Amino acid sequence: MNEQIQTSTVRVFIALAPPDEAKDELARELRPAYDAYPNMRWNRIEDWHITLAFLGELPVTTVPLLRAPLARLAATRPPLQLALRGAGCFDERVLWSGIDGDLEGLHLLATEVRAVVKACGVALEDRPLRPHLTLARSRRDDTGSAVKAAAGLTTFTGRPWRAERLHLVGSNFGRGPGPIRYRDIDAWSFGEHGAGAGGDERSSRSEV
Repeated sequence: MNEQIQTSTVRVFIALAPPDEAKDELARELRPAYDAYPNMRWNRIEDWHITLAFLGELPVTTVPLLRAPLARLAATRPPLQLALRGAGCFDERVLWSGIDGDLEGLHLLATEVRAVVKACGVALEDRPLRPHLTLARSRRDDTGSAVKAAAGLTTFTGRPWRAERLHLVGSNFGRGPGPIRYRDIDAWSFGEHGAGAGGDERSSRSEV
């Protein structure tokens, strides 16, 4: 998540990110699908994430209001034990990998994150949490590739890992036919008061 954000508005969401080892494990499992379905729009591995709250398009001046409350929330929450497992499709076009592990804790964290966002005055659509990693999207005239790719991941069970950081992520890329690009605006370690971004080679802090 390392593209520069320079516009007056930014698409914002709050998420967890699997560690590199978990991403690499799933990427190895995906190699046959990469070869078999090259026309799908595959997300970059470094951009894989579990969305907890999608805030949509915000003025960049609104984003700083979220930082302190989210930092305080992260400091009060323990890391979550999660794993990647299986796969599926949304609308036969969006390929995703499922999430296993402490799902109760994950849903509780998402509820608390959304409460913080609303308390900051940001309108938020109350969609139910469906924990997943979005891996790829097929083209509009292709309703088979994503389904077949998901079938190849049905038995995949990744090793457990700890989600240790809460990420505030922005994007002003990928609004055309190309792939979406993300960047960490900030990130906070769980259970560490005053922690900020840093220490993760696939994360960075933006001045948004």
